[in-house]
Amino acid sequence: MTFDKERILNYCNEVSKNTLMETLNIKYVDAGKGFLVATMPVNSSVHQPMGLLHGGATVALAESVGSAASFLFVNTDINEVRGIEIAANHLKAKRNGVVTATARIVHQGKSIHLWEIKITDENDNLISVCKLTNMILPKRKREDK
Repeated sequence: MTFDKERILNYCNEVSKNTLMETLNIKYVDAGKGFLVATMPVNSSVHQPMGLLHGGATVALAESVGSAASFLFVNTDINEVRGIEIAANHLKAKRNGVVTATARIVHQGKSIHLWEIKITDENDNLISVCKLTNMILPKRKREDK
């Protein structure tokens, strides 16, 4: 199987429509063997009251890119990905600009994926480091309620 970076990025950006990723303006911009990269603008829509990047927005970016990255390793016809734990260390404040999240696989098991997500700014300053654990489950039939 060949790796089609453009197809992966187009898919990730397309399925993000009408979701939190679209609300936060998260864009998937790079992919490769064992990694996925997304960006998010830092402006008042993701600030906390003191005018800084909200930690929750940072964690949403990390979980979005880490969860999407797990889809690179699973057969989506029969499997689903569920984030089951995320931890974040916020290291530097950010008021404006763009942050970039790079998810790299740490452990790829049949039922558990562990990702390290480093979030940096335009000057390659480390803003946050996150760890995300995803569980891989058999796809269940969805019932409309």
